[in-house]
Amino acid sequence: MTVGGDGLGEPGGLELRMTTLADVGTVPIGHQGAPDEVRRRIEDLGSSAVLAFDGGRHVAQLQLRRYEAGRRSPSGLDEPLYWMDFDGHAPPLPAQTIAVFCYHVGQTDDSDARDPQYWGRGLGVRLLDVLVGWAAEHGYAIVAKGVPAARPVMTFLGGQPASVYESRGFTTTATWVDTELRAVVERDQLAPPGDETALDDHARVACCVRRPE
Repeated sequence: MTVGGDGLGEPGGLELRMTTLADVGTVPIGHQGAPDEVRRRIEDLGSSAVLAFDGGRHVAQLQLRRYEAGRRSPSGLDEPLYWMDFDGHAPPLPAQTIAVFCYHVGQTDDSDARDPQYWGRGLGVRLLDVLVGWAAEHGYAIVAKGVPAARPVMTFLGGQPASVYESRGFTTTATWVDTELRAVVERDQLAPPGDETALDDHARVACCVRRPE
């Protein structure tokens, strides 16, 4: 699936599409894993991410992986597998379920640097829309971690709040306070200091599920 341009960086505009085997070695995949791992994921699922190009330049991606029930991130927030860590709150899901991983908006190369001109322009939601359409075509259910809607926390995690997923046909099946995230929110003062309720609200995540129709 390819979505045409919207004038972000004329000429050519914005193009969004799914990764293919031909992309390995030509687009940034360092945050997805080693090249052989990414190839295996593409061969298994049909893709490993939604990519966005502005005038031919890679500017964003949204990773996907096969969902593994009960998978825990060995390094917590510091590892991509955090996005498949639902702390026992995910419901039973079909075998053909993909998990949404981190949004990399403003990524132009294989580093942690991000171009802020692409922030706050709805690009993350457009990546999600392409993923939802592709998953529907292939009969996949989708599970995603909804993050707190507070902008500092969203920026830190690189995710979308549950309300965005719900607007795309997802159902929120559970919410809980992520204790590791709460510690980071308090440490980095991402919520009003001294307000215990705000700390919990800024660390509350959700399990959001979209099943095939």
